[in-house]
Amino acid sequence: MNPEAFFIDQLRRVTLRWRTRFDAELKAQGQTLVRARALVYLARRPEGMTQRELTEQLMVEHPTMVRILDALEEQGLIRREPIEGNRRANRLILSPAALPMVDELEAAFAAEAHRVLRHVPPDKLALATEVLRGIAEQLEEGA
Repeated sequence: MNPEAFFIDQLRRVTLRWRTRFDAELKAQGQTLVRARALVYLARRPEGMTQRELTEQLMVEHPTMVRILDALEEQGLIRREPIEGNRRANRLILSPAALPMVDELEAAFAAEAHRVLRHVPPDKLALATEVLRGIAEQLEEGA
């Protein structure tokens, strides 16, 4: 296997294992990784954001986002508010009930990241981050 193919295979493997691990951990709270990420993004934007903005941040398809938002709304964790002058769009707002959960989620994310990355020297972590940022930029540019 050439180095590029091996790198991509390892990246895919890490991504899938990370998601599987977090999904299992979050299941006890009635969440999934993608729902948890939605809550964290909304917590960072107290003024709210549109469904389109959140869909772009999470990189999911529109029907998937609808299911995610329906579940979060049913749990009382978000609310949809109409945007004046735009009948087709809603602003997504995190409910006060979600704030303790977001704190728990961010702590769980940080603890897992520390557990997995604690043996990686800071200089290598910085290099890996730089490499991944460059790959993301290439993908976003359509290269």
